Amino acid sequence: MPTDFTNHPFSVALTDDASQHALVFARAFNSGDAGAVEQVYEPDGVLVATPGQPVTGAARAAANQRFLGLGLPIDVRPRHVYVADDIALLIVDWTIDGQGPDGQHVHLEGTATDVARRGPDGRWRYVIDNPFGTERSNDPQ
Repeated sequence: MPTDFTNHPFSVALTDDASQHALVFARAFNSGDAGAVEQVYEPDGVLVATPGQPVTGAARAAANQRFLGLGLPIDVRPRHVYVADDIALLIVDWTIDGQGPDGQHVHLEGTATDVARRGPDGRWRYVIDNPFGTERSNDPQ
């Protein structure tokens, strides 16, 4: 008899190694489960899904859901990880590539500049997830 997994959300195993955090994010993202993606952030963590427009909370979850809605996996390649006590700067090249749900080719890529913090449990979570790194926004600031 087949097992129904629809009522069991994917749970991601957070890491105690900052250099592995981007890979943990990729596993959560590639599960397709928005709740798993939310686990890799601190509660007030920020996502800059559009350059110059940081979001948190429900808006962060909605922005990540738009990326998940592409139905494509993310490939991450950590380039640099710098750790000072319980704070880490992660520089990560990433790509989302393939055929989207509308049949059109999708290609997104960037070099993320992310900040993670080690929590009291020893596990790393995003404080700032900036997937497009130093890309400029169109906002005059």
